[in-house]
Amino acid sequence: MKPIRFIGEPIAVRFDEAPALTKKPGCPDCFVWQGETHVIVDILKEWHDYGRRGRMARNMRPSHAAAAQRRGSWGVGRDHYRVRTERGRVFDLYYDRAPKGAGEGRGEWFLYREMTESRT
Repeated sequence: MKPIRFIGEPIAVRFDEAPALTKKPGCPDCFVWQGETHVIVDILKEWHDYGRRGRMARNMRPSHAAAAQRRGSWGVGRDHYRVRTERGRVFDLYYDRAPKGAGEGRGEWFLYREMTESRT
């Protein structure tokens, strides 16, 4: 698969059943982008990046940082999903686990890019 275009915009997502954990919500069932609802029919790929960067990378003991990178720390990292929609379009989206504000316990969803299924 190859990228068709970069999007990089926040999106609203919906779940058929509410996620058990807000820090690891899993892949949504659909998302709304530019006023259009995209129903997800298949998860093609899933990956997680819980690495700390910058000042946050230096504020933990190495043994704790290694464990945090494997399983994640509250508010750190991203969960990525490559999905196919009911119209056959393929997108990469991710959940940024960093809270939006001081009183918020949730992160934010982003539509990263649209992909082509061409293998060439």
